[in-house]
Formats: sequence, C-alpha cells, structure tokens
Amino acid sequence: MAVKELTANNFNETIENGEIVLIDFWASWCGPCRTFKPVFEAAAEAHPDLTFAACDTDAQAELAGALGIRSIPTLAIFREKVLVFSQPGMLPKEALEELIGKVKALDMASVHAQVASQRAAAAAT
Repeated sequence: MAVKELTANNFNETIENGEIVLIDFWASWCGPCRTFKPVFEAAAEAHPDLTFAACDTDAQAELAGALGIRSIPTLAIFREKVLVFSQPGMLPKEALEELIGKVKALDMASVHAQVASQRAAAAAT
C-alpha cells in the first residue's frame, strides 16, 4: 500500500477511517527523515491492512504545530482515533516492526477507558 500524503484537509478523514494510522512527520531538508523514508515505505508495503501517511512539516506547519511536532522525523500512531504513540527520531526496520506489533496487541477497551477517565478528571478541574 502506498504512503498517503497527509494534509490539514485530509487529517480528520484519515484518522476517522483508519483503525491504525502511522504518520511520518518529515521535511525534505532533514537527513534522518530521508533515511527513515524507505523504512517507513517498506513497512507500508508489508502492512497493507494499516494506513501509512506522511506529513511534510514545511508544507503543513500549522498541522504539525497543532499536533505538537517539535522535532523531525517524528512517528505518530493512532489506533481507533486515539494517539497511542508519538516519538521523534528514526527507527530501524526491526524496531518499527516491533512497535507495529505492540500497537496491534493493545487492549483498546482499556485504552479507551483510560482516555475517558482522563477526560472526566480534566473536566472536573
């Protein structure tokens, strides 16, 4: 599966329609971003059941800022519309595969319960 270009215009639709969405935040001038790109693209080919998207932080500065991206490359992963991972730095193939396995294995009922609890606590203050 090809890596989808992520923009402010298609961000919500991408997150809403993908059970697991991996986003590579990058820029063309970033050496580590260029090194990570083929690893990310190979994972997209190996996992056609997942959504892979890339966000050019120069072209989509407002979106990157809204998501708190301060360093690139940054990999963010959403599962069932919940941000479950966000970390700067490039990953080798093996680490990315291990991370994908961990995200697939998450107990999402527990994750959703934690999110609901955090929202309730925030609303109470």
